[in-house]
Amino acid sequence: MPEPSTGEISVDEARERMLAGLLPTAETAALTAALGRTLIAPITALRDQPPFDASAMDGYALRPGDLAGAFRVIGESAAGAPFPGPVGPGEAVRIFTGAAVPDGCRIIVQERAQRSGKIVTFEAHAPGHYVRPRGGDFKAGQALLPAGARLDAWSLALAAAAGQGALPLAARPRVAILSTGEEIVRAGVAASSAQIFDSNGPALAALIAGWGGIPISLEPAKDDEEAIAAAVAHVQCDLILTVGGASVGDHDLVKPALGRLGLTLAVETVRLRPGKPTWFGRLADGRRVLGLPGNPASALVCAELFLRPLLLAWQGADATLPMETARLATALPPVGPREHWMRARLSSEGGVVTATPFSDQDSSLIAVFADATALLRRPAGDPAAAAGDAVELLRLNRL
Repeated sequence: MPEPSTGEISVDEARERMLAGLLPTAETAALTAALGRTLIAPITALRDQPPFDASAMDGYALRPGDLAGAFRVIGESAAGAPFPGPVGPGEAVRIFTGAAVPDGCRIIVQERAQRSGKIVTFEAHAPGHYVRPRGGDFKAGQALLPAGARLDAWSLALAAAAGQGALPLAARPRVAILSTGEEIVRAGVAASSAQIFDSNGPALAALIAGWGGIPISLEPAKDDEEAIAAAVAHVQCDLILTVGGASVGDHDLVKPALGRLGLTLAVETVRLRPGKPTWFGRLADGRRVLGLPGNPASALVCAELFLRPLLLAWQGADATLPMETARLATALPPVGPREHWMRARLSSEGGVVTATPFSDQDSSLIAVFADATALLRRPAGDPAAAAGDAVELLRLNRL
């Protein structure tokens, strides 16, 4: 963990401090429980695929020199039940798609055959290639999936075809989510006119699950140091994610509360809009803590910028933000001393991606974020931008 930090630091420096010292923990899981997980070691093939020369068509297997004439059918080769012996001159073996090809044979498709009882006849024709060679897909010992790969249905199919029934995976980080504030209640609970529903908690839980973590949703905590400390004191997790109470007001009590648990700060505040109050540290027992602002846009922007890289790094995956470039749809004023991440909507025409920032970037607006498809980055001190200028953006993973 870096030395305790005071003062406002850049987004990049804050992320670097948060990621310092993070190492994945290895575990083994069954293939059927690995969807969405991250490999911590490469996967190699246990044998050739296919493990034998296989027929690509239904037909007959003959010796290579036999092109035409009448042949005696001496047996058949089906998938999982190969013909056991050699094929001699004037002999043929009935074969089905996926079955092992008898040694040294080639395939004549059944459309070219005329069969009567045990005799099959072929007219002269140019030989075709209907054999899938042993190891044609991959060979024993071949590296198939690299460490850091996130497993989807297709990569799981590849691992299964390689014979791997259990996979070396990075353990999923457990993240406890604690929303704070007297005004916060869960959605679905009766709320007074002075209270608001917790929108951050469900959104962050969904993001955590989508990024490979295990969300642990805690009951919202009131503005009380003892209550906040008690809410997280005994939670078994890798990261505590607090939402709200992160600024410097009289009711911003999260950092003092966690000071009771030995909190040491690595990031105190970030040169960022929205999200300046974001902070990061570690408790005396080693659990890390990421503090997000309470305003929904601030919390979700900072989740994309900091929580996502944290969870990916914890799983041994690439934690780099996947930035893209687009053209700006409207002119924008100069940027002040803090890096600005704006909610925007993307469109594409003729292969050109255009980003349109929302006119109202207030950090409390949930409806705007629900319509956004990207976060547009403007560096601190950036001059005014004109329509058509190139801008950096982080695409949001909208379903």
